[in-house]
Amino acid sequence: MSMRMGGTGVGQTGGGRTGVDPASLALLRSYWHEMRLRAEGELPRRGEIDPRRIEEALTCAFLAERIAPGMARFRLAGMHLADLMGIDVRGIPISTLFDVDSRERLASVVARVLTGPGVGEIWLESPASLGRAALTGRLLLLPLRPEGSQPLIFGCLVTDGAIGRAPRRFTILRSAVDMVDAQPAERPGPRLRLPDFGAAGLEPPPPPPRAAPGRKHLRLVKG
Repeated sequence: MSMRMGGTGVGQTGGGRTGVDPASLALLRSYWHEMRLRAEGELPRRGEIDPRRIEEALTCAFLAERIAPGMARFRLAGMHLADLMGIDVRGIPISTLFDVDSRERLASVVARVLTGPGVGEIWLESPASLGRAALTGRLLLLPLRPEGSQPLIFGCLVTDGAIGRAPRRFTILRSAVDMVDAQPAERPGPRLRLPDFGAAGLEPPPPPPRAAPGRKHLRLVKG
């Protein structure tokens, strides 16, 4: 089933729109791990995502693709991200949601998520300003198997507080990336078998010569 996000229009600006349920983070993380188990440890594919299984989180979920090292842009996004930016975010970089001073740190997290691979989580805040109350949030980044040459990210952004006047941009408070094994655990290699000389019709090599009793069998050679 193809993945379609809940709501891709432009949010209405102003007012008391609030954040989304933080349980959406746990729902997406749990579903991603479930897909990994079905894939026997490999990264999940985009086509394996069933929107019905994450319906409660679709408004804050997104799909992004890498466009450069440490950079990714939205391909699909729920209505909550449009509300935060005041525009449809499809096609724009994830870094657009962040202030300039946080973009380098975001790029580091995105790079580690895609190359680790790893599960990334970022704690955010958007300070209060004219027409805007203080806003906090959390961003979850989950790697997917590449489509073609571009790696993909399956993610979720939840916030707490009234959005107020868009656009809202965030500062990174802290971040974490938990590395995952994208391949099955290494299996023990085959046991080393010595050749069976008798079965091959060969004679075993003779043992090394032994020194005669009473004679020195080591000598120093100069030159």
